Amino acid sequence: MDFSLRPWSMNDLDNLVKYANNFNIAKNLTNLFPYPYKEENGKQFIGMATEPELPNVLAIDINGEAVGSIGVHPQKDIMCKNAEMGYWLAEPFWGKGIMTRAVVQMVEYGFKHWDINRIYARPFGTNTASQKVLEKAGFMLEHRFEKTVFKNGEYLDELYYAVRRQSVFGNNLPQKSF
Repeated sequence: MDFSLRPWSMNDLDNLVKYANNFNIAKNLTNLFPYPYKEENGKQFIGMATEPELPNVLAIDINGEAVGSIGVHPQKDIMCKNAEMGYWLAEPFWGKGIMTRAVVQMVEYGFKHWDINRIYARPFGTNTASQKVLEKAGFMLEHRFEKTVFKNGEYLDELYYAVRRQSVFGNNLPQKSF
């Protein structure tokens, strides 16, 4: 299935609320992603996503509809050469290989535009689908923290997956561009 990654727009609000208002998505994300997901949440999210001149959070677009989101979040201080990746996809599009391809594209985008050497993601231990996406996209499991995350009344494992600039580009490392 074809898709594209593009900047978010307030025109995406209806689709965002329609697809994000799903417990099966929210249960695998931090509590910053609410359930139920309401219009006010969507407006706040799109406002945040459209704020930077160079967007670090992009919409996953299928046939003109925003059906998910993916972002790289450059870190600060001693973690300044790292970025955290987060993503979600509307349930009707699960299992079609979209997310793996979106992660690969976003990794390339992140390394191209920011002076980072590592992109990491932190799926819950119960989210095997996300773990498979990351592995297929070239991420390696770095560590598992047992029962460190408290979500929906239970303790969950937190996994750290990462990919390094060198493993994506080899010796042909692109320089950041602005």
